[in-house]
Amino acid sequence: MAVKEYLTPDLVVRFDSRRCIHAAECVHGLPTVFDAERRPWIVADAAPADAVVDVIERCPSGALTYQRTDGGHAEVPTDDPRIVEVENGPLYVTGSIRVEAPDGTPVDTGQRAALCRCGASRNKPFCDNSHRAAGFASR
Repeated sequence: MAVKEYLTPDLVVRFDSRRCIHAAECVHGLPTVFDAERRPWIVADAAPADAVVDVIERCPSGALTYQRTDGGHAEVPTDDPRIVEVENGPLYVTGSIRVEAPDGTPVDTGQRAALCRCGASRNKPFCDNSHRAAGFASR
């Protein structure tokens, strides 16, 4: 599936299902906008743009991104890139990141990613939650 776009007068919300690991930060953060049981599941104009942006910036996988069309602030990468181990799960990476293939070819650039560390993902280098079925234990 290609990246889907949801347009409002103030904002373009993009969703890349290949990156989503169902952390549910969006659904819990703003259920009026993000509802996995509804179609379309994103109604980007159901809340003010600033509220939508705040929730998107909590998406650990980078599956949700945005572009402001109202002159509002763009996502600003953290000064220091950060890697957080999720117990029995992926590595959450934040900051101005560049993911490269072994030959140096860029795979992705962005502000957030969930990277596989169990080796079972079918979407490497990104996590696809295969660690659950594989019984991956981080310690």
